[in-house]
Amino acid sequence: MSLLIRSFVLLILLLGLAACGRLPAGAPASSEIINQVQEENGEFALYLVNRAFLPTVSQWPATGRQERLSWLSRSQGAKTQIIQPGDTLTLQIWDSSENSLLTTETQRAVPLEQVRVASNGTVFVPYVGDISVIGMTPDLARERLQSDLEAIVPSAQVQLSMKEGRGNSVELVGGVARPGTYPMPDRNYTVRSLLSDGGGVSSSLVNPQIRLVRGNAIYGTSVERLLDTPSYDTLLRGGDQIFVEEDNRYFLSFGATGKEDLHPFTRDDLSAMDAVSIIGGVNDSRADPKGLLILREYPASAVSPGTRGPRNTRVVFSIDLTTFDGLFSARNFQINPNDLVLATEAPINDVLTISNVIGNFFGVFSRAGVL
Repeated sequence: MSLLIRSFVLLILLLGLAACGRLPAGAPASSEIINQVQEENGEFALYLVNRAFLPTVSQWPATGRQERLSWLSRSQGAKTQIIQPGDTLTLQIWDSSENSLLTTETQRAVPLEQVRVASNGTVFVPYVGDISVIGMTPDLARERLQSDLEAIVPSAQVQLSMKEGRGNSVELVGGVARPGTYPMPDRNYTVRSLLSDGGGVSSSLVNPQIRLVRGNAIYGTSVERLLDTPSYDTLLRGGDQIFVEEDNRYFLSFGATGKEDLHPFTRDDLSAMDAVSIIGGVNDSRADPKGLLILREYPASAVSPGTRGPRNTRVVFSIDLTTFDGLFSARNFQINPNDLVLATEAPINDVLTISNVIGNFFGVFSRAGVL
């Protein structure tokens, strides 16, 4: 009995110590964070995430690496192509007249193959010289060539076909099954059409982002938004470069979570509830559902006079997952890149840990026949 009494005394002492302090743990308790915020004398700001607070935080400046690239809206293009320097023309000149300068009695057609459009937009035709065809459609260029030929060969007729060069092609650089250079069949060639011709976006990319390089400008959006918004299926121009890359934004998880790690954004917009799902939820036996914290750092400009923003650059958002308001608010609270999602530990865990130790202690001695 003396051993049992001493064990009860030990249990009481340990439980008393747990009430006064905390055992070593893998994450802080929510009370520790909140107390620290209150003791920092204004260096941190604490906000409870609820329905009333959501409209306020939505007006605050962006943080982390946000997507700031613009995108070009769709417009209608012509169904035909226009000739650009670097294109290759194939001409077939027909002449049925006797004593023709171009043909013979046995050969009534003369082929002119692989006629390259020069940098100044002209092509050379025998007996005529250089003829400018830049900016013309193939049909207009054929009429122009035939008209100039009729001056010396009145009965000449011209057939023309075109093979697109770099000026009428676009480059699909990477992020797809078949990268390469793709000729534009007409001026109605869109980004979606190019991605389809390239075999589609690689399935290994997380939330793939599409980039359009045109001259010295770069435009960007997500493939998700491109597919969901018809007006984003913009027309391509000759010389455009398209590449697809993985979204490199991320948030961090720490504490009593299913996984402590760096997590890439799986979609354009992530809510706090999305983040909880991505990290594998919170630990049922350790986490404090009232203390899901999101730590975020704002730029100094966010606290400038006249700017809608937080009281301090360092902000702690607290979400209570035990209330309906907290649950609904978590679904509408946006996670920003570089946010830290912290699942705090419940204070009761210390008492439960000690109870388990004492329970095991009694079980050992009971099986040994001591008690």
